[in-house]
Amino acid sequence: MTANESPPYRIDPLSAHHDRAAFASGVEPLDRYLRTQAGQDSRRRVASCFVLTRADEPAQVLGYYTLSALSIALTDLPSAVAKRLPRYPVVPATLMGRLATDSRHRGKRLGELLLFDACARVLKSATFIARERYSRGPGVRTDPASPGAGQHRLATTSRPA
Repeated sequence: MTANESPPYRIDPLSAHHDRAAFASGVEPLDRYLRTQAGQDSRRRVASCFVLTRADEPAQVLGYYTLSALSIALTDLPSAVAKRLPRYPVVPATLMGRLATDSRHRGKRLGELLLFDACARVLKSATFIARERYSRGPGVRTDPASPGAGQHRLATTSRPA
């Protein structure tokens, strides 16, 4: 890619022009969620859904993820993390509730691209929300729907110096 070329992919908030019906991850609950529930959750501000598309085909959804607010009991965190946080009963975090890629595009590392984008959005939001309250950045929790989706349950990200 040269300096004058645009990137081949885009990740944007879900909108009406995205073709949700054609998306097929092979995991029916994730496909059904995108088709029937994601738009409602976004409008109700329950979860934000972000979709990956090709820059030259902005309606075709190649993958998606959702983010929502979450509170985690301090006692549920690893002690090494909990000891650096204020002694509140719960601490704020972000839940990545869903992450899926279209099965026709497997092997292209699109899931990694979506995960990196989600983490970048969480870090960016931390610069505006409660940034100075903690010595570390925000927590991100994932709940993999399938065994191959990953094993990470909780990760903390470093705050930039």
